[in-house]
Amino acid sequence: MAVEPLLATRAQRAFIGTITIQAIAVLVMVGITFRKVDEHVQLRLGRYTTLPCYLALFALAELFELFMAFDALRLRNIIQLLGIWLFQGALIVFAALQVHQTRTALVITPDCDSQTSYVNCGGSGTLWSQIQPFLIVAPVIIGTSWFVMLFTIRKLYGEFGWAIFHVVGANPKMKTMYQWYQIMICLLKFDFFFFTGVTMQLLIVVLQKNSAEFGVTIAAIPVVLLLLILCGIAVQREIKSVMTISLVMMLAALSYLYKLVRFYEPSSRDQYLSTRATLTTFTVVAFLLLLGTFGVGLRCYSDFDRGLISSKVHSIPIRPSASNQNSSANMSQKQNGTSGAPLGPRISIE
Repeated sequence: MAVEPLLATRAQRAFIGTITIQAIAVLVMVGITFRKVDEHVQLRLGRYTTLPCYLALFALAELFELFMAFDALRLRNIIQLLGIWLFQGALIVFAALQVHQTRTALVITPDCDSQTSYVNCGGSGTLWSQIQPFLIVAPVIIGTSWFVMLFTIRKLYGEFGWAIFHVVGANPKMKTMYQWYQIMICLLKFDFFFFTGVTMQLLIVVLQKNSAEFGVTIAAIPVVLLLLILCGIAVQREIKSVMTISLVMMLAALSYLYKLVRFYEPSSRDQYLSTRATLTTFTVVAFLLLLGTFGVGLRCYSDFDRGLISSKVHSIPIRPSASNQNSSANMSQKQNGTSGAPLGPRISIE
C-alpha cells in the first residue's frame, strides 16, 4: 500500500479545507466586532483592552491550528490529528468565554438602553446588542467545524493508521515507544501555543511596561521557546544531557501556576477583571500540558538507546517510486514461485 502525497486524498483536503474556512469565517466575525468597538471606545484603556487581546489570541489560534494541520498530514501523525481535534474543543470554550468577557468589559449597567449610554448599557440599541450576534456566531462556527473534523479524522485514521508500520516495522515494543515519542513532540507544540497565549494576554491586557513583572514576562519568552526547541531535539536525537536539563527546567516552570493567586487575591483581582476567565483557563491548561509533557518526557527518556533513534530521525513515510513498486512486485513474484501469482495482502499493525 503506497503512502499518498500530501493533500492527495479527499479526506486530507476536507480536513484542511474545514480548518481554513473556519479560520476565515471566525476572524471575519472577530474583526467586525473589533471594528465596531474601536469606533466608540479607547481600546488601550483599562477594561476595554480585552478586545484587542481577543482578536490577537484568535488570530494566533487559527494560524497555529492551520500549521498543526498541515504538519500532521505531512507526518501522517494520527496522534497530532487527535490533538488538533481536542484543541478545536478548547477553542469552542474560549470563544464562549469571550462572549461573557466582552460583556463584562463593555456593560456596566445591564438594564438601561442606548438613550442612557450607547457603550456601557446592555439593553436594546446599544453597542453590546450590536456586537453580541457576531460573538455568538464564532463558537457556533467552531462547533460545527469540530463535528466535521471528527468525521474527516476517522477517514484519515484509516488512511494513516498503518504508517507507523512503515517507520518502525512490526515490533510491538518499537511501535509503543514511537507512539510515546509522537505524543511528546505533539505536547511540545501545544505547550508553545498555550504559553504564548498566557504571555500575550498578560502583556496586552494587564502588565505595565515600566513594571518589573513586564520585564520578567518578556525575558521568559525566548527562554521557554529555547527550552521547547532543545527538548524536541533532545528527544529526537536521544541526547541525555540536554533532555535532563529540559526536564529539570520544565519542573521549575510548573511554579508559574502561582499566577492564579494574583488573578483572585483582593489586592490585584480588579486588574484582571475583564480577562480573568480566559487567563485562568489558559494558565490551568498550560500547567496541565506542561505537567503531562514532563511525565511523557520521563517515559521517552527511559526509551533512549533502545534502537528507535533511526525511526525518529527518518519518521516521514515516503511514497515509493514506480520503479521501486515494480521491483518489489517482481521480487514478490520470484519469492512466490514460478506461477507468478502475487502474494496475498499483508495485514498491517494499526
